[in-house]
Amino acid sequence: MSSNGSPSVRPLPVLGALRLGRPSDIWFKPALSVVVAVAPPNLTLVALDRLDLAMYTMAGSLCALYAHNRPYATRARVLALVVLGMLGSLAGALVTASLTSNAVVLVTVGALLAAAQKAVCDATRLGPPGNVIFAFVMSAALFVPQTLAQVPGHLALAAAAGAWAWIVGMAPALPRPHGPERRAVAGALHAAAAHAGTGDPAARARAAAAVHAAWQTLLASGARPAARQALERLVVRAEIALAAPADTDPEELRRLARALRGTGAVPRAGDLGAAAGEVLGAEIERATPTPPWWRGLGPLAPIAVRTAVGCALAGYASLAIGVGRPYWALVTAAALYQVNITLTWNRAVQRVVGNLVGVLVFAAVAPLAHLHPLALVLCCLAFNFGAEALISRNYWLGSVCVTPMALLITEFAHVERTGELMTDRILDTLVGAVVGFLAAIAVTNRRAGDRLERAVAAVESAREHAVRTLAAPSAAPGAVEAARRHLAAALVDLRATADAAAGEWWQRALPEERVVSAEQAGHRTLAATVRQRTQHTAEGAGA
Repeated sequence: MSSNGSPSVRPLPVLGALRLGRPSDIWFKPALSVVVAVAPPNLTLVALDRLDLAMYTMAGSLCALYAHNRPYATRARVLALVVLGMLGSLAGALVTASLTSNAVVLVTVGALLAAAQKAVCDATRLGPPGNVIFAFVMSAALFVPQTLAQVPGHLALAAAAGAWAWIVGMAPALPRPHGPERRAVAGALHAAAAHAGTGDPAARARAAAAVHAAWQTLLASGARPAARQALERLVVRAEIALAAPADTDPEELRRLARALRGTGAVPRAGDLGAAAGEVLGAEIERATPTPPWWRGLGPLAPIAVRTAVGCALAGYASLAIGVGRPYWALVTAAALYQVNITLTWNRAVQRVVGNLVGVLVFAAVAPLAHLHPLALVLCCLAFNFGAEALISRNYWLGSVCVTPMALLITEFAHVERTGELMTDRILDTLVGAVVGFLAAIAVTNRRAGDRLERAVAAVESAREHAVRTLAAPSAAPGAVEAARRHLAAALVDLRATADAAAGEWWQRALPEERVVSAEQAGHRTLAATVRQRTQHTAEGAGA
């Protein structure tokens, strides 16, 4: 039982997991990028009559799905690391496949690699599509007959396609160099407007997260040209709205957000004064050393163990019932694991529904795709686009396109019997989803409560520091801003940690009252820092 008497085993919805949401604001960017990244290598292989090599070029091309929310200064580095990570995963799979054909060994190696991919992607906060693409490529490569002599050439193909994907991902920097920053700030303004219009605590938490994300995006963008400084002032405007929603005009915030579309000049946020404080605060925050990403691996250990156990058992179960492609069950299990049991259940429902509908779509499209290798590639490109266009509305809807695309990719080497492919996919989907979810239940995550305790303590400590900084008569100009941002980051982390812990099973009672108290006190202190900044700005203007 939790502290408010709710059961530790929470209800698992079905229809709610399938509810459609709004599409992502930038759904077209990954959708177009993956088509542009995949098309040239695959069409070249069609022309050379070597479409059997497309699996290796796809490994590099699919890297174009990542980092679309990152400023270009950091996107270049993140995309390069994604390509290197993909090559490392592919190399491990190909070398293993060249050394053994024992299916049990291959499934075991795949499960261990999938767990490592999940842990690293979560610890580095890579963002969508996370570890799923790595697991998809790695698991398929494990079951492709291979020799050690072939591995370097196949990795070279993946590397060449990965380099092209990097270029595709960076190309939008030419016409719109501050596009990611503008979108992040617009998101903060929209979220602040929603909070000002409703006053709902959930809207406040979303607005605080959006404002924090906007600051993090601006901090990651490097240099501070005039456009960046204007965007900083708009985030300050969103923060003021967050602190004083009753005195805010939501329509004005939405107008500012809409003006950030396109490549026009960044709109003025009104008279906010010199805003030296927030600039110095940003510099202080940038100068603060960031903990290395691997320190985040410890709390992720239960999720990594779930992934390893679930993927291995799903693969073994698929082998036991005689399915010829156990890697599909492995990938299904790898795709399930989210931050808690409830979200993992949602993903399992979405995966099963999406795959079953997708198999029917494949049956309808297969006769057309079998007409010619070019038709096969064009169908895959269409499903690539559809998957990224739809997946932000709900995972199951994107899976309707992902499933036929994955089935068609298996036919790059040679055409398969449609009925056999469909049967194997359905069986592996059901096996992977059922076994994967049971493994999630069996491998408990009692660390979720510990993480929540630490998150509450971090908010309380950050709030005390902010209060002391506010009260200090000789505080440096940027000290209050730095303390405020530290507190804002702690509050965002607390809300995310509390949401994750609330959906976990088999743990001790959560400190829900302490969480609510810490959040309320923290937001009051944030409001006080904004009021002090506004007051100082007004006094400076009057002088």
